[in-house]
Amino acid sequence: MEALLVFGVFIVLIIIGTPIGLSLGAAGIGAILQYDLGFAMISRNFEANIAKFPLIAIPFFILAGVLMEKARIVDGISKFVILLVGKRTGGLAIAGVITCIFWGAVSGSGPATAAALGLVFIVPMIKQGYNKYFAASTIAAGAGLSIIIPPSIAFIVYGNLTSVSVGALFLGGIIPGIIVGLFLIVVVFLQSKKHNFRGTTEAGTPKEILKAFFDSIWALMAPVIILGSIYAGIATPTESAIIGVFYALGVGLFVYKTITFDIIIQTLTDTAVGSAVVMFVVAMAGIFSWAAATLGVIDAAANLVSSLTSNAVVFVMLTSVVMLIAGMFLDAISITYVFMPIILPALLALGIDPLYFGVIFTISLAVGQITPPVAVNLYVTANLIKSNINNEMVKFVMPMVLAAIIALLFLIFFPQISLWLPVAAGLYKPLF
Repeated sequence: MEALLVFGVFIVLIIIGTPIGLSLGAAGIGAILQYDLGFAMISRNFEANIAKFPLIAIPFFILAGVLMEKARIVDGISKFVILLVGKRTGGLAIAGVITCIFWGAVSGSGPATAAALGLVFIVPMIKQGYNKYFAASTIAAGAGLSIIIPPSIAFIVYGNLTSVSVGALFLGGIIPGIIVGLFLIVVVFLQSKKHNFRGTTEAGTPKEILKAFFDSIWALMAPVIILGSIYAGIATPTESAIIGVFYALGVGLFVYKTITFDIIIQTLTDTAVGSAVVMFVVAMAGIFSWAAATLGVIDAAANLVSSLTSNAVVFVMLTSVVMLIAGMFLDAISITYVFMPIILPALLALGIDPLYFGVIFTISLAVGQITPPVAVNLYVTANLIKSNINNEMVKFVMPMVLAAIIALLFLIFFPQISLWLPVAAGLYKPLF
């Protein structure tokens, strides 16, 4: 009965279109009041869920990403990549995916990357003769890499819940993120060849490429400074986010001179709104999880999950399927708070390393962000071409979804790929 109330209310509210944060909060608070778990626990949980030092990194990474977007740092790197690969078949689309890989090392948010790079690549692709739905699908798929390539908001939340080092998670996501990106590039190339989406008319000369490289050096240095400060032991992930903010501000003010006082005010406003949404979801999801755990629903669900299979690989594959489906409807933060308390005991019982699983878990969520019917990244890029997620867009995005799933399966069967960098750097010792 308790499970029916907690999860039933949540699912019904989602189905009728209630915002995710409100759905989680209503289900959790409703259960607290219905079963007299203590009215005071609502406010205590609300505060406890967001008053955590690691979560401070989220608004600062959002601020750093928005500042770099406003500073037009992405223009330099996009021009450099286009000159490198633009002349090849599907060159602009391939350049878009490569730039998404880079921008993932700055943004940490799939929808934010889709919005920023969609403005840079979609219109030129359409002018070059690319189908507009293909252009929107390509950038949406590439933007999904932003929650895999560090710094990743999804990794910050996962690390906070599972006590896995965020720095180690960041390192663990680098190679898998690049692998998923390579799979996407292959399918984008094949689709471009099939539909005769040609490259740019002229290739960049060595001199032009070299100039573009030096013009983009400030952009290329951003992830080096942000991530390098973590792995050099200079800063924690939270402190590195603050370093990223000041770096973006300095480049925008004194190098590119694209940031004005009005832009700073607008950036702070956008960051406050975006951070408030994230933190509200975190707070409500925490209340939901606490209520479910107190009523024994989490333990019952965990026991059910553990009983499904005793094979670790099969378990990871089953949970990945669930996350793919959940990712079609919910955001990464909500999914992590709802499902990880249920999954974590089973992980430990089956001897599955939580860092490896965190990478697989996050990739599954990234694929969900581009899988119809509800795909947040695809929704953003569809708006940029003044369309909705229709059959034409689905036709182009589904091969990209399939490519990402194949990459996911590859990474599931070879956990060493996710663990190698964190272990080699001495930041992580596998639990099993």
